[in-house]
Amino acid sequence: MRLIINAHDHQARTAIIDHSGRHRYKELLDASFKIALQLLKGRSDLQEARIAFMVRPSFEYVATQWGIWRAGGIAVPICVSYPAPSIEYLLDDTQAEQVIADGEFQRLLAPLCKYRGISLLPAAKTFLELDPAPIAQLPDIKPNRRAMVIYTSGTTGKPKGVVTRHSALETQIRMLVEAWKWEKEDHILNILPLHHVHGVVNMLSCALWSGACCEFLPAFDAEKVYERFEKGEINLFMAVPTIYYKLIAHFEGMPPNRQQKVSHKLGDFRLMVSGSAALPVSTLERWKEISGHTLLERYGMTEMGMAISNPYEGERRPGCIGQPLPGMSIRLVNDEGKVVPLGESGEIQVKGANVFQEYWRKPEATQKAFTKEAWFQTGDIAVIEKGYYRILGRNSVDIIKSGGYKISALEIEEILRKYPGITDCAVVGVPDEEWGERVVAGLVIDNSEIDKENLTSWLKEQLPGYKIPRSYRVLKDLPRNTMGKVTKIRLKKMFGNPTQ
Repeated sequence: MRLIINAHDHQARTAIIDHSGRHRYKELLDASFKIALQLLKGRSDLQEARIAFMVRPSFEYVATQWGIWRAGGIAVPICVSYPAPSIEYLLDDTQAEQVIADGEFQRLLAPLCKYRGISLLPAAKTFLELDPAPIAQLPDIKPNRRAMVIYTSGTTGKPKGVVTRHSALETQIRMLVEAWKWEKEDHILNILPLHHVHGVVNMLSCALWSGACCEFLPAFDAEKVYERFEKGEINLFMAVPTIYYKLIAHFEGMPPNRQQKVSHKLGDFRLMVSGSAALPVSTLERWKEISGHTLLERYGMTEMGMAISNPYEGERRPGCIGQPLPGMSIRLVNDEGKVVPLGESGEIQVKGANVFQEYWRKPEATQKAFTKEAWFQTGDIAVIEKGYYRILGRNSVDIIKSGGYKISALEIEEILRKYPGITDCAVVGVPDEEWGERVVAGLVIDNSEIDKENLTSWLKEQLPGYKIPRSYRVLKDLPRNTMGKVTKIRLKKMFGNPTQ
């Protein structure tokens, strides 16, 4: 495992900063070694047993993850905000052999594990107090072995366990370290959940691969994020659009002198990235005014890590996800599976050493995910414009088929956000006997009131008639998952009996 081998070259450097302080790479290696021995319990190799763990982002999280890998197990991170039914689904689906949990989660997990006969182990920090055997050897982990099972967001159906092998994980990390110029002097603030590739691969693993420092906050708090920015240690930041939106709102409430100080500190950053959901152009433009940075947008999925990215050096085009990363093969195809002419939209299909090989215990879903020529079918629709890919939406939820037209929900959302009083929105298609699907929109507004007739009249000046929403619903907030993605299936259900 090159990620762990690399750590031996940086033992004196700070690897993790969390609520308990600073932790060096040597501590991480020692702690993960102890955890691996406790998991093995005298065995020579876990032989890809699934080890689930529910640990908050921290030094203990990383030590647990590495300990599972070093013992030959498959790491299965559990979202720390999951309710009991979601945890039950994960435990049953993975057939986890052991579960490691922070003390605060023991009470929730104890009955679930007892019923299934699963060993529930105490928080990782308890392991660290134990002395390892004087002579112990860990198994040799080959690159083709399974490393993780990470579950999809479930925005379009029941979550599937994506199996990532060590070789694919290494490819994902290498690709980004090269493309985004990671160095050991880098220091990133990680505020994202560690059961998705954005937080665990793009941020945590890339930092540790490079000998850099990854700092965790217990939970997102805009004020605490800015306090950390102002100290001047951090030079990288990656987040989802919702986070940038909240940071902008908090910035607007600062006194002018502090705004100037914050903007000056942000200007010293090396890189800022946005991903996991479409970034509104208005958010990108306002953040550039605040920070001086054009956010680097990229494209990826749980099944492959990242595949397309705007350049680290060069033009970053608003609304575009960029160009294929080194080693990636990308094509756009139509509904018949034929490559579309340049300028026409099509489904993104991908090949590369970073792509997953299977959904856990779902051979039929795995087979459906690939073409006969082994192209992974992402389900996302894009178009190439002047050499850059632009996402139009996800085929199942963002591409609305109405009256013979294929309509991009993302395009309509971008227009709606420009209307005074609308702070956020989401557009979906709902079944309609006449049109196939009818365009509808959920709106989040400020304290003002929205006259829907005036809104429709305004939209007629911006969009052709078939793209204009037929119904609106004003919401306090859009339904979202833990990564901030709008769950459009839930939004569609809100329009079961649409009202004007």
